[in-house]
Amino acid sequence: MTDNIKKVQLNDLHESLGAKMVPFAGYNMPVRYSSDIEEHKTVREGVGVFDVSHMGEFMIRGAKALDLIQKVTSNDASKLVIGQAQYSCFPNEEGGIVDDLIVYKMADQEYMLVVNASNIEKDWNWINKHNNIGADLENISDRISLFAIQGPKAIEAVQSLTPIDLSSIKFYHFTTGQFAGVENVIISGTGYTGAGGFEIYVKNEDAESVWNAVFEAGKSLGIKPIGLGARDTLRLEMGYCLYGNDISDETSPLEAGLGWITKFTKDFINSENLKKQKEKGVDKKLVGFIINEKGIPRAHYPIVNNSGEVIGEVTSGTMSPSMGVGIGLGYVKSEYASPGTEIAITVRNKNIPATIEKLPLYKK
Repeated sequence: MTDNIKKVQLNDLHESLGAKMVPFAGYNMPVRYSSDIEEHKTVREGVGVFDVSHMGEFMIRGAKALDLIQKVTSNDASKLVIGQAQYSCFPNEEGGIVDDLIVYKMADQEYMLVVNASNIEKDWNWINKHNNIGADLENISDRISLFAIQGPKAIEAVQSLTPIDLSSIKFYHFTTGQFAGVENVIISGTGYTGAGGFEIYVKNEDAESVWNAVFEAGKSLGIKPIGLGARDTLRLEMGYCLYGNDISDETSPLEAGLGWITKFTKDFINSENLKKQKEKGVDKKLVGFIINEKGIPRAHYPIVNNSGEVIGEVTSGTMSPSMGVGIGLGYVKSEYASPGTEIAITVRNKNIPATIEKLPLYKK
């Protein structure tokens, strides 16, 4: 392993649990502890915990904090109330996406932005480049650990650790309070799995005690640590975009189906051009699909129409552990993007029939 790879606070703990560690987004990360399928099912049916401390956190404060966020993000952060979070993206000047992120309103004139691990430096530079209005910025990424406690039994597993009524935290809302004996823990009703649950932000020095408390509290429910392998199959069943696969510097939010976080009620970077694109319509769209025969789609496999013409490309694909079939996301020419459209995926020179489906692909 190279020396410049970063380690999360609990790196040694994951290794002691027998995790298979891999380099991911510049960090040494647990990809699995047992098997991807077993871990996936643990989250869908019970409760599991991901260490996603590689994610980046930036604080934006001061009288100009909201102005800066409004300028660099596509969604309308002026609608946020304290204790609410919002999914958004940073548009670039060319019509693509710098990154997708979550904006948390912590207090009046104080926000936290949570960004993808692979883009921490890029995003930090991007925001600073556009901060010509005097907002106060602080990168706290290296001081914060983030655990995603996910699954239908998440509340039951950890309610004993906090006086806060976890069932009262709505989706994309959060509260700050005592958790596992630690003060000022951010408990957020967010996650990347579609299985329900929370994400909790703690200081690095409290990470191990909180992790251990969570596993002790959830023991009777079969709580397990979960790796990045299952994280990927869970998010794909829901049709959630992964930066670098399904969205990038070259894909527009409108092509990616993110029109709902692109609000033209305000000006933001490249909003004029994106508005024109919306009026004109996009040439390609990100869609979800299910394979109708045996076969596993993978990134970059061609998507073809019934005549065998290439109409697009797979961006993410896997065998769905919940559904037992091949599923994926990919861009296709807009005329083929409607749910129900019959397409095919070229897997090892063979065109395997598939159908475009409305997201999420996994219907509970």
